[in-house]
Amino acid sequence: MSLSVHLTRLALTDFRNYAAVDLRLAPGVSTFTGGNGQGKTNLLEAVAYVATFGSHRVATDAPLIRRGAQRAILRAAVSSGPPGAPAGPAGEPPLPSGAQPPREVLVEIEVNVGRANRVRLNRVPLPRPREALGTLRCVLFAPEDLAVVKGDPEHRRRYLDDLLVATRPRFAGIRADYERAVRQRTALLKSARAQRASSGGGPRGQSPGASSAPSALEVWDEHLVTLGAELTAGRLGLVAALSPLVGKAYAAVGGEGDQVAMSYRQAGQPETPAAVPADRQALAEGLRQALARARRAELERGVCLVGPHRDQLEMTIGEMPARGYASHGESWSLALALRLGAYDLLGSGGDDPVLLLDDVFAELDDGRRKRLADLVSGAEQVLVTAAVAADVPGRLAGHRYQVSAGEVDDAG
Repeated sequence: MSLSVHLTRLALTDFRNYAAVDLRLAPGVSTFTGGNGQGKTNLLEAVAYVATFGSHRVATDAPLIRRGAQRAILRAAVSSGPPGAPAGPAGEPPLPSGAQPPREVLVEIEVNVGRANRVRLNRVPLPRPREALGTLRCVLFAPEDLAVVKGDPEHRRRYLDDLLVATRPRFAGIRADYERAVRQRTALLKSARAQRASSGGGPRGQSPGASSAPSALEVWDEHLVTLGAELTAGRLGLVAALSPLVGKAYAAVGGEGDQVAMSYRQAGQPETPAAVPADRQALAEGLRQALARARRAELERGVCLVGPHRDQLEMTIGEMPARGYASHGESWSLALALRLGAYDLLGSGGDDPVLLLDDVFAELDDGRRKRLADLVSGAEQVLVTAAVAADVPGRLAGHRYQVSAGEVDDAG
C-alpha cells in the first residue's frame, strides 16, 4: 500500500546562517522566495542533509555550522500514513472509518567539528548515524547538478551511489567500506613506490612487478574485489532500472526528439556485463583479473587504478556523448531528467520522496518551466526556492514563505 510521506516540521539551530528557525510544513507545494544569499538554499540543504547525512554543496561538515557556534542542530519531523490521512494540529477533519492515524518520526542530528556527529531517532540515540537512513527520502535538484552532465566522472559516480543508498540504505556501509579499502590500497601503493625510489627502482634495477608488492596489498585486494563487486552489481541494476525513466523524463521536460541513453563502463575491463541482476562472482573475478593486469602500473604510479571508483557512467543524447556536446538547454534538461528519473524510481516503492527544487526555474525557458511544473505538481510534497516569485509557474504557487537574512516569514 502506498503511503503519504512528508515533512511536517524543520527546526534548525546554528545551521549555516540560521541562528534558529522552526518551520511547520504541509503536503503540497511550499515556495521560499528571497534575494540571493538570504538562506533559501540552506533550508533545502538542511532537508537533504536529514535524508542523506551529507551536503550537496560541501565535502565536509564544518561550513554547515554557523560562524561562532560550536555545533549545529537539525530536527525534522516526518509523517507517514495512508493517502489523505490528516496530520498536524487538532481541528482537521476526522480520520475516515477504519483508517490508521499517521505515524510521525522525529530525526535529530547534531553536527560537530572534530568529533563524531550524533543522531537520535524519536529521542533514542543511535550508535551509527546511518541507521536512520531511509526515514526521510528526498530528491534534490540544484544548479550544481549541471556537473553531473558536464563535469568529471566522479560527479556521475556520486549521483549513482547517492541514489543507490537512497533506494537500499545497506549500500551506505558497502560504500564506506569500499572507500576505506581504496584508501588503504592507495597508501600501500604509495609507500611501495617511495621505497623503490629510495632503493634505486627495485632489485638489480629491474622494473617493479607483482613480486615487489607489499604482502599486505593482497589482503586489501580481496577487500576491494568483494566490496567492489557488490557496489558494481548495485550500480548496474540501478542503471538498468533508471535509464528508461531518465529517457522518459528528458522527453517530457525538454520536448526534444533525441533519445537519451545511459551505459556503465568498468575501468580496466574489456566490456561490462549487461545482464541484470549482475553475477557478483563474475564481477569479482573480473576485478581480480583487472587488478593483476594493472599491478605493475599501480606500483609504478602509486595509485589504485581498478575498481568502481574509476568506473564511468556514460550518457548520450541522440548519437553524441552528453558531456562536451550537449547544448546548454539540453544539459539542463538532462540534469533535470536525472533527478526526475530518480524521483520516479524512489516513488515506485509506494511512497513519494520529498522533491526539492532549488532555484531551478530561473534557468529554464517558458516551455521547460511549464512542462516541469506539470510533471511535479502532483507530488506529495515539493519545496521550491526562487529569487523572484514570478519565476515560479502559477501551478506551483502553493504556500509561500519569505526568506531574509536567516529568518523565514510565513507569507501565506
